[in-house]
Amino acid sequence: MKIIRLLAFVTAVLLVLNVNVCPLFAKAPTTPKILFTSARDGNREVYIMNPDGSEQMRLTQNPANDLSAVWSPTGEQILFVSDRSGKRGLYVMDADGSNVRRVFKTEIKGFTYRDYPTWSPDGKQIAYMHINWDKDIYAIYIATLGEQEEVELAFEGFHPVWSMDGTEIICSLSGFRIGFINVHTGVKKLVLPRKLKGGQMRVSVSAAGDKLGFSWNNNPLPPDFKPGDKLPEGWSDKQTIYIVNRDGTDLRQLVDEAGPKATSPKLSPNGDEVLYTQKINGRLQIFKLDIKSGVRTQLTHIGNPFQANSGGDWFDPAYALPVSPKPNLLTTQWAELKRQ
Repeated sequence: MKIIRLLAFVTAVLLVLNVNVCPLFAKAPTTPKILFTSARDGNREVYIMNPDGSEQMRLTQNPANDLSAVWSPTGEQILFVSDRSGKRGLYVMDADGSNVRRVFKTEIKGFTYRDYPTWSPDGKQIAYMHINWDKDIYAIYIATLGEQEEVELAFEGFHPVWSMDGTEIICSLSGFRIGFINVHTGVKKLVLPRKLKGGQMRVSVSAAGDKLGFSWNNNPLPPDFKPGDKLPEGWSDKQTIYIVNRDGTDLRQLVDEAGPKATSPKLSPNGDEVLYTQKINGRLQIFKLDIKSGVRTQLTHIGNPFQANSGGDWFDPAYALPVSPKPNLLTTQWAELKRQ
C-alpha cells in the first residue's frame, strides 16, 4: 500500500510540474520486432510485426501519412516521419504507438522538410535529411533531442544512418556512393573504390558495426547518356541488394537482378539476415533473406497498389545498446516538445 501511495504521489508531483511521465515508463519489446510502412488501410501508416511476418499490427492511427519509422537504441521510443501538420516532419512515440509528439516545435520554411531520421547510439541525437524538391537540395543535419538547434553536416547526402561507435554518419554521398562522414570534423571517406560507380543507396549497418548492407545498380549507363535522357529500358530494375565489410572488403551481391528492383535493405542486429522491399504482382512487399543459406521469406502479402508495404527496422532486445536511463532526457526535455 505504501508503494502505491508513493507512486501516486510522484505522478501527481510530475503532473503539477507539467512533466511528461509516459516516456520514463515506456516499455521496449521483450522479443524481436520489425517496424515497417504499409498503405493497406488507405494511407501510409507505421506497423509492427514479428521477424517471421506474424502478428502484423498498426501503430499509428492518423489520416495523414506516417512512415520511415526507426527504433531508439533501447527500443522504448520510435522516431518516424509524418505529414499530419500539413508538411513532412519528425515525430516520436512510445513503442506501443502512444504518446505521439513532434520533435521540433517549428517547421522549416519554404519547400524544405525533414525526412529519413536515424538515432545516435546513445539516444541523445538524431540525424536526418533536409529535402527541397523545388531546388533539388538534399542535405544531412544533426540535432540534439530536447534542444531546438540543428546543425548541417553535409550539403549533399542521402539516407543517413549512425555508425555504432557514434563517430560517423554512413550515407549515400554526392554521386550516390556509400561513404562515412565524421560527425566532428566533417571529413568524408568512401567505402568502395572510386572505379565502382554510383547508384549506391539506402545503407544499413549491423549491430556489431562490421557489415554494411545497401542497394546498388552496378550497371553503367551508356557512354553518351546525359542528365535528362530517358533511362535505358530495364536499367532501373537492375538495382538490387549488396553487403560489404565496413572496410570495403568482401563485396557480395545478395539478391539477383532478375525481376523488379530491390531496395531499402536493413540488416538484422546479428548481421545474419537482411530485409528488403521488392514489387511482386505490381505491389511492394517486404522480404527477409538469410544471408548464409540464401533462403528468402516474403513477410507481407497484402496492401493497395500505392506504397503497399516498404522499409523495415529491426529491434532485438538481445542486441539493444546499453543506454542507461536518463530521466532528464525522457521527461523534462521531452515535455518541451510540442504535442500533436
